[in-house]
Amino acid sequence: MPGEDPADLPITLGLRLSSDGSQPSSGYAMRMGVELLSARVMDRVPGWAGRPRTVEPLRGGITNRNYRVEVDGDVFVVRIPAETGSLLGIDRGLEHQASRLAATCGVGPEVIAFIEPEGVLVTRFIEGRPVSDEAVHQPAMLERIAQSLRRIHQAGSIAAWFSPFRVVEAYALIATRHGGQLPAAHERARPIAVDIERALRPEPAVLCHNDLLNANFIDDGASIRIVDWEYAGMGDRFFDFGNFAVNHQLSEDDEGRLLSAYFGRLTGGQYARLRLMRLMSDYREAMWGVLQQAISELDFDFAGYAGKHFDRLLTAAGDPRYDDWLQQAAG
Repeated sequence: MPGEDPADLPITLGLRLSSDGSQPSSGYAMRMGVELLSARVMDRVPGWAGRPRTVEPLRGGITNRNYRVEVDGDVFVVRIPAETGSLLGIDRGLEHQASRLAATCGVGPEVIAFIEPEGVLVTRFIEGRPVSDEAVHQPAMLERIAQSLRRIHQAGSIAAWFSPFRVVEAYALIATRHGGQLPAAHERARPIAVDIERALRPEPAVLCHNDLLNANFIDDGASIRIVDWEYAGMGDRFFDFGNFAVNHQLSEDDEGRLLSAYFGRLTGGQYARLRLMRLMSDYREAMWGVLQQAISELDFDFAGYAGKHFDRLLTAAGDPRYDDWLQQAAG
């Protein structure tokens, strides 16, 4: 960000609740949603006061609840934040900033209102089709996703910094402060993260989504739209690439197509940087599981979740090409 030292910006922790669909359940956000979707809040949306509305819950979400709201034929999405959002490192004001930028560049939904102090975000409903797990591997779809990511990365800046290296450190600190135990796999992963951070040459910080699951993609027929900007921050675009790649288990050919579509050509350094950020994405997920073991009351196998991502990270670091990736990323 021009004129700003990243050290002076708040860090977006990007704490999230699952990347594989196996999410724990919580009744709190639903109860909170019923309360916040009362007339006293809905009527504060500009132009909605006193107008008839129909409200339907949308599936998915743990750190928030989403509702489809129709007002005189116009359709919107109302996001109700969960009480635990601030504990999870989510800043609703920063989410609003990122959502507005994403809308301005035509990738995110139009932002209609942001209701404070509750942090309720109202966006226009995007008509379109979901993007399936199978579809993200199609060459044409990878090109369209790359186009949307390029527009996001050129959209501008918000007042938050995202670094996976700082995030895993923060998770470890918070977990131990809450009585959690750091697993042996964390000690094995730490020097890997140090090596990766040391190898990566500095890149200009860009607006990153940092939670690129196909559940957050909508195909509106013209482009791939991306929703849910609560983990966005200024950071390394290659984390978005690595996060997307590892979340969907892209093949090496898939990864090459993604980068070629984004940059117009593929270099060894670009590919190496993506592969290293795949590891850091898994490290973040693993440490999220470690942290949740210490602070969460949800009935979920957080230890198993952490173990899965640690195993994948450590296996990837054992790839015989790993040292070459470090060298190429530094070049």
